[in-house]
Amino acid sequence: MAEYTVEFVGTGETMTVSNKETILDRAIEEGINQEYSCRVGMCLACSAKILDGEVVQPAARGLTDEEREEYALTCMARPQSDLRLHRGKYPPSIEADGEEPAAADD
Repeated sequence: MAEYTVEFVGTGETMTVSNKETILDRAIEEGINQEYSCRVGMCLACSAKILDGEVVQPAARGLTDEEREEYALTCMARPQSDLRLHRGKYPPSIEADGEEPAAADD
């Protein structure tokens, strides 16, 4: 079992995560406030932009093939190297059909 350092940039939060556990599971254990919802790789709430490093996330069904290279769904992603992640950065597919949300009536 290998262990890697995962840094959330801009927050000062760093933790050690094994390649056998998800980043989200470790964050919860460490008391790090990582956003999540479905925990099955579909909703994209736990998304983070990969700045450095590699993850494996075969069950991350909510991401396109291209997005899997740039974004980690922390509920599914297991580190394969030391990582630098930017939390709260979401892939383009999170926008419904790429359309702007409708303005609310006053």
